[in-house]
Amino acid sequence: MSADKKIYGLVAEFNDSDLLIKAAEQTQEAGYTKTDAYTPFPVHGLTEALGIKRTILPWIVLTGGILGCLGGFYLQYWVSVEAYPLNVGGRPFNSWPSFIPVTFECTILGAALSAIIGMLSLNGLPQPYHSIFNTPNFERASNDGFFLCIEEQDPKFDKKQTRRLLEDLGAVSVSEVES
Repeated sequence: MSADKKIYGLVAEFNDSDLLIKAAEQTQEAGYTKTDAYTPFPVHGLTEALGIKRTILPWIVLTGGILGCLGGFYLQYWVSVEAYPLNVGGRPFNSWPSFIPVTFECTILGAALSAIIGMLSLNGLPQPYHSIFNTPNFERASNDGFFLCIEEQDPKFDKKQTRRLLEDLGAVSVSEVES
């Protein structure tokens, strides 16, 4: 790799999930903040080891559910009271108990749609290409490989020191990934 090419970061490959968790914890202790891990299955404790904070997705879903609830109720209210008021069997125009099933369904719809849209936008998806795909042996991340990436954007990133740290943590290989 030539010196004028910009790199995305350094990626270390580990033999198992325990080494990966230990390496993630030690990179956090060393002060690195722009890190990510890639594994073939969920690894318990990896999120905490990487220092990943809780997401705002539950608040987005709650907001979507509340807006769906209010929208569904108001739609029925508007149709029954304002747009087409019909007196059926002497019931009041604003017969809110009959609005409950549709209001409930609109709540679920609003929450589900906001969950999907929120998840996709927070994850930056769809993203058909990412620089990390250039990592040697990265196809093993979906089978039996465990990878830890420290991005070049990290304030503490220094190519030589970061490579030395990853090698000292027991990495099988450390690769530079082009941006």
